[in-house]
Amino acid sequence: MFVDKAKIYVKGGDGGDGLVAFRREKYVPNGGPAGGDGGRGGDVIFRVDEGLRTLVDFRYQKHFKAPRGIKGRNKSQHGANAEHMIVRVPPGTVVVDDDTQEVIADLTRHGQQVVVAKGGRGGRGNTRFATPTNPAPELAENGEEGRERWVVLELKVMADVGLVGFPSVGKSTLLSVVTSAKPKIGAYHFTTITPNLGLVDMGDGQSFVMADLPGLIEGAHTGVGLGHEFLRHVERTRIILHVVDMAGTEGRDPFEDWVKINDELKLYNEKLAERPQIVAANKMDMPEAEEYLAAFRTQLAEVRPDIEIMPISSLTREGIQELMYKALEVLDQLPEEIEVEEVAQVQERKIYRFDKKGDEPQFTIRRENETYVVESEAIERMMKRMQMNTHDAILRFANTLRKMGVDDALRKRGAKDGTIIRIADFEFEFVEGSSYY
Repeated sequence: MFVDKAKIYVKGGDGGDGLVAFRREKYVPNGGPAGGDGGRGGDVIFRVDEGLRTLVDFRYQKHFKAPRGIKGRNKSQHGANAEHMIVRVPPGTVVVDDDTQEVIADLTRHGQQVVVAKGGRGGRGNTRFATPTNPAPELAENGEEGRERWVVLELKVMADVGLVGFPSVGKSTLLSVVTSAKPKIGAYHFTTITPNLGLVDMGDGQSFVMADLPGLIEGAHTGVGLGHEFLRHVERTRIILHVVDMAGTEGRDPFEDWVKINDELKLYNEKLAERPQIVAANKMDMPEAEEYLAAFRTQLAEVRPDIEIMPISSLTREGIQELMYKALEVLDQLPEEIEVEEVAQVQERKIYRFDKKGDEPQFTIRRENETYVVESEAIERMMKRMQMNTHDAILRFANTLRKMGVDDALRKRGAKDGTIIRIADFEFEFVEGSSYY
């Protein structure tokens, strides 16, 4: 089973809550605050494991949540930080944020890793809030929530040589001949619907990975046929081995086949047109193949004289060894990381973000019958972190709203003593010239 795309949910661990505590030791009068901070939540980290080849594991597990931090303890002891959650992914995995379509990471090397969901900070204990005017505060914070998001994993096959060409030109047969791979082979279009990988062993410690990629048809760059499912994998190959049916057994002209495939590659990504390419003129054992080959050489020389043509027959194995040595020769002339640098910029996703201006208020007020509803992301984040069960916490909350200008805005909207104010799920009465209760 080959799975090359998966959508999963990740969430960093929540931070541990801070603690309200006081020293109660014998012979230590007025001990003061002793509540410790909460520990940090764990991160969700994707790490490349070269032993993996597919994303099939993510078909059965789609939710990954890191553990939360430990709560603060008395005697000013810090709660333990949570362990990170390591999620193994195969090399060639591109991680994309599902909401913004931003590329988070392009993971290619064994051991490479990236944090996709950070854990939340631990809440502060009451030791942190002690001041000369309030030496014994009953105030602590809840842990910050870990980041959560849906991400899309796209796997692009990592191969040295990629076999491309129209359906049924002999790509799978060629792969089965030169490697121990056993791809599905049949006399109909789209026999190959997922990439097949095989190792070509040339002896003397020389080898390379070859991928038989799904057949391509005209219009693939717009998604026709296997479309993008095919082209996603071509981006990862260092050499394109273009297999052409030189006998025209499907009734098509070999050179027109070559032109159409290259047009699709270029329309999908212009950099693919610059990728080193070898033409494997297949089915040379068939009648009229030599005649087609002569015409093909003449036509190709006019547009791409740099491309070498290697006549082969996957059936009789004629010319196969020479083709493999040619591929190895071209690979030796290329830098190892050529595909990584290029693929990182392949699919440019334009991201638009709303930029809030500093002069704009951080809240809005609307009215529901006799209730005033204050909406603000900043205030709601603050409320999630505050432990609203002590008088000190309520006073701090009231002072924060006053400094933000919420008091004045409510008065202008007509709020009076006893008016019900709601922020998120928290309701309280407005008291003119005093605190909130």
